[in-house]
Amino acid sequence: MTATYDLYRRISSVPVVGSRLFSAAFALKAPYFGTVLPHVQVMEPHRAEVRVAKHWGVQNHIGTVHAIAVCNGLEAAMGLLAEATVPEGMRWLPKGMEVDYLAKSDSSVVCHAGTTPADWDGAPDVPVRVWATRADGTTVVEGTIGLWVTPEPARG
Repeated sequence: MTATYDLYRRISSVPVVGSRLFSAAFALKAPYFGTVLPHVQVMEPHRAEVRVAKHWGVQNHIGTVHAIAVCNGLEAAMGLLAEATVPEGMRWLPKGMEVDYLAKSDSSVVCHAGTTPADWDGAPDVPVRVWATRADGTTVVEGTIGLWVTPEPARG
């Protein structure tokens, strides 16, 4: 279990504020994700969900959540899934993202990431399915983020 996943399991168990505390810590550890103010809702092996609220800072010129802000949420969800799933002694790096924009993000969105154990059997190449849904359940973005999963380098 990675330190990130262990921290999530401990902090998120605190009623009411646990997930908010972890979300803040996550954004501090990976500051770029703070641009979308992610709220981590689920982090477990093979599954993660991050809510990206529709607010002024992530909107585009037509008042919807910008597609790249959605992609930032998807990458955050993928990273949480990877931290909860990567086998002991291995590390992961994203190597590419392919997404399709399907509908306007006219509400807050929930960014999902999912894999199966069979996906990880194909390492070093691991595909992570990602998709984002708006408040009415419509999928607004879907795609795949490819991971490169390799042994951690020896510490010298």
